[in-house]
Amino acid sequence: MNVTILLAIAWVFAATVVAFLPMRRQYLPGSILLAAAPVLILLLWVQVHWAVGLGALFAFLSMFRNPLLYFWKKWRGLPVERPE
Repeated sequence: MNVTILLAIAWVFAATVVAFLPMRRQYLPGSILLAAAPVLILLLWVQVHWAVGLGALFAFLSMFRNPLLYFWKKWRGLPVERPE
């Protein structure tokens, strides 16, 4: 099995574990997963197949839609709401 696919599977399991943590403990590991995802998606796109990379990109955008919307609003200077 390809190393990139194994890394993607490990990333999914790590994201699942982080999702079970209380919200205040999700910030650091969630940020690390958020930063690692584009690299992993690019590796999947290049080394496996573009359709696999596209599927991973859609899954990533679906899973991290709230943090990505938060950062998008923050970068554009719009008012943001932080979850409690």
